[in-house]
Amino acid sequence: MQDAESNSKSAAGWIVPSLSLMMFLQFFAWGAWFASLSAAMDSNLLGAFIGGAYEAAPIAAIFAPLFLGLVADRFFASERVMGMLMLVGGGIMLLIPGLAENASAFANETADAMRAAGTYEAEAFSASQAEENTAGKTLVWMILAYLLCYMPTLGLGNTIAFSNIPSQNDFPKIRVWGTIGWIAAGLTVGIFGWSSSYNIFWLGAFSSLALGVLCFFLPHTPPPLKGKPMDMRSLFMVDAFTLLKDWNFLIFAICSTLICIPLAYYYGMTATYLNQTGFAEPAATMTIGQMSEIIFMLLIPFFFRRLGVKVMILVGMACWVLRYALFAYGAPDQTTWMLLAAVALHGICYDFFFVTGFMYTDQKAPLGIRGQAQGLLVFLTQGVGMFFGYRIMAGGNLFGFIPLDLTFGRYGQQVTSSPTYVEALADARGESASLSFLETFTQMFSRALPEGLDAAILAETMGQWKDFWLSPAIMAAIIFVVFALTFWDRTETEPEAAEAATAEPVPSDPAV
Repeated sequence: MQDAESNSKSAAGWIVPSLSLMMFLQFFAWGAWFASLSAAMDSNLLGAFIGGAYEAAPIAAIFAPLFLGLVADRFFASERVMGMLMLVGGGIMLLIPGLAENASAFANETADAMRAAGTYEAEAFSASQAEENTAGKTLVWMILAYLLCYMPTLGLGNTIAFSNIPSQNDFPKIRVWGTIGWIAAGLTVGIFGWSSSYNIFWLGAFSSLALGVLCFFLPHTPPPLKGKPMDMRSLFMVDAFTLLKDWNFLIFAICSTLICIPLAYYYGMTATYLNQTGFAEPAATMTIGQMSEIIFMLLIPFFFRRLGVKVMILVGMACWVLRYALFAYGAPDQTTWMLLAAVALHGICYDFFFVTGFMYTDQKAPLGIRGQAQGLLVFLTQGVGMFFGYRIMAGGNLFGFIPLDLTFGRYGQQVTSSPTYVEALADARGESASLSFLETFTQMFSRALPEGLDAAILAETMGQWKDFWLSPAIMAAIIFVVFALTFWDRTETEPEAAEAATAEPVPSDPAV
């Protein structure tokens, strides 16, 4: 009897640490490569594929709820589904470094051949890569395959946690380890100097496999809807769409979707931009944003009581405008404090807009469809909004013939001098000197460009970056004005609801 009680207490004592480790590895595996993907691709002449690689995330986010609704919630234990997905995803990720190397080799050969023929131009080179680099195209498909395995685990992880913790109040202390995992991944990449290296994929692969193994030792979590009939209305969020009949919720949903278009610029291009402005380890530098997010997450109940829904969301939108303005006007002189401040604003940008938005959605939705409503918001923001955002960011198109190269005059045009500048920057830097741990850590948060860098190509590239960042700033400003003028929901949210919402499983930010 005593042995049984002892074993029960031991098992209960393992629940919170095991779930915390699950969250840590889950976001470590993503943050290991996603945050600095653009820097690694750009530094290895694969800039033509950055948009497609990041675009894979919202595509996977769109299909993840369907997978969860059709398979994971009805037929198999959640921890086993998550384990298999991460093992398969880790195996896929093991193939990516070789593909990336082949794609870069082809890109370098093409660049050398074009120079020898005297026909090298940055735009022509990028166009040829998008058309002819088969390994680069396959690389994008493999990243999509990995993310199709990974994205459902975000919902599965929350299901496992909430099914086994004694109280919902225990969730924040478990979920915070996900943010810590993302920060740890960025710092690890920075310490080893891998921000521009394909070693980020190896790190992502091994951490994915480690999580896959761990999942089979997590508490057993039976499928929550086992034996229940398939509810197509719930699966396709039919009831949640009826919330759009409410004018204020419609405005909120439209603005939430649209604001994710400029948001994609931050996730897709910040690492590349920081690298080109002289930050040697942008993956580590970007963790400043996650650190600030933890702080502002804790302050949300305090601000919510005093500001309310509309002001909180407007503050978040305004900080997006400020963030891109700092990036833009910090470009010509590579002003360090402006660039670091722009990254640090991520905490307010995400928490004040998205967390407040999920709280508002939870308040507006009837009890029976709250899950659908949250799923609808994720579909609109992380799915539809981010998909179009990444495609517009990269100057792409829809269905091959509808152009999505949204610009405001010269603002928003692509940084066409980037391939030439990256090569000039690499030549000027030369071979990297061996640094001590302390020197490497310090370098993560400092900025320096080599003295031998060509001043003309530097000025041209930074001028283009300024124009590039002003486009998402203008977009965010327009959405700010539209929301301020058209959203007039005066419903008050109780302070206790604000505090409770911060303890709920908020759908994860791609950069958390």
